[in-house]
Amino acid sequence: MPYDFPHTDTVPDKGGTQMGRNGNSKNTHYASLNRSDVPLGRKGKHRKAVADILTDLSKLNPKQAVKVPISSLNGDKMQNLRSALNRVTRERNIPVETSSDEKFLYIWRADPPKATGAAK
Repeated sequence: MPYDFPHTDTVPDKGGTQMGRNGNSKNTHYASLNRSDVPLGRKGKHRKAVADILTDLSKLNPKQAVKVPISSLNGDKMQNLRSALNRVTRERNIPVETSSDEKFLYIWRADPPKATGAAK
């Protein structure tokens, strides 16, 4: 099914060439900007919670877990926070594991993989 976007209206600029109402001369559907002006990085709404969890996690010993009350998520779904945490920890190569119950989300550092097989 093709998209049904209305075509961009054009208006003449000072030089008489047709300009799209979005400010470019290509008669495109959307405004354009230089790539150098495009903001990079992701600043989602879970940014602070994820940063706080990782900070707390870094202060704990390897056998401890962070215990986040689900009620502190202000109505947001726990799965969304878990997904945001997963994106960041994979990007930073921080192996973590999670679990949850009705009231809390638990996060801890994953145990390092055990060596398999004997070296000869």
